[in-house]
Amino acid sequence: MTANASEQNPSPNANLYGRPARTATVERNTAETQITCTVNLDGTGQGVVDTGVPFLDHMIDQIKRHGLFDLDIKCTGDTFIDDHHSVEDTGITLGQAFNKALGDKKGIRRYGHFYAPLDESLTRAVVDLSGRPGLHMDIPFTRSHVGRFDVDLFSEFFYGFVNHSWMTVHLDNLKGKNSHHQIESTFKAFARALRMACEYDERALNTLPSTKEAF
Repeated sequence: MTANASEQNPSPNANLYGRPARTATVERNTAETQITCTVNLDGTGQGVVDTGVPFLDHMIDQIKRHGLFDLDIKCTGDTFIDDHHSVEDTGITLGQAFNKALGDKKGIRRYGHFYAPLDESLTRAVVDLSGRPGLHMDIPFTRSHVGRFDVDLFSEFFYGFVNHSWMTVHLDNLKGKNSHHQIESTFKAFARALRMACEYDERALNTLPSTKEAF
């Protein structure tokens, strides 16, 4: 299977630091899914998410709201087979959009971390916008489904996102018995950690956050 992807150039509008607004739109069309994703890293948590998988919509809303990213996502997929392709390809497309919007990464903090509780569940997320994709997860799920959502697809979304945004992510559910809470606390922790990593460092606005001077 091959995919056709087209990306629009970032908006020329300036953000609070006088830099070009970090926005991008990515379209991904395959025989299994047709996806359009627009992201604004300097947003306020607005936008409409419609992936055709309601539980995934709910989780991406956590990224949008707690990360303060503006996200518009529309996915039409072969959910009559199952949700796998829509979940994975949404992660891929969202990752491509984040990578495009981040641009040269000059002035960003690069690293982010957060602990998010949700009732009995506690999850830690650590993010490095390293230019090297890597996902490390330790989520001991207590059941196989949340509603009709197969929890195996949770990792498919994150693998798609991480591999196409070129970031390193560690996700560890430290406590939890309710699988819904385990997943939602993970998305909330990830959103906050990603927000921190994407934010500008006012003391290093003209510096690339790497001793290699490259990503």
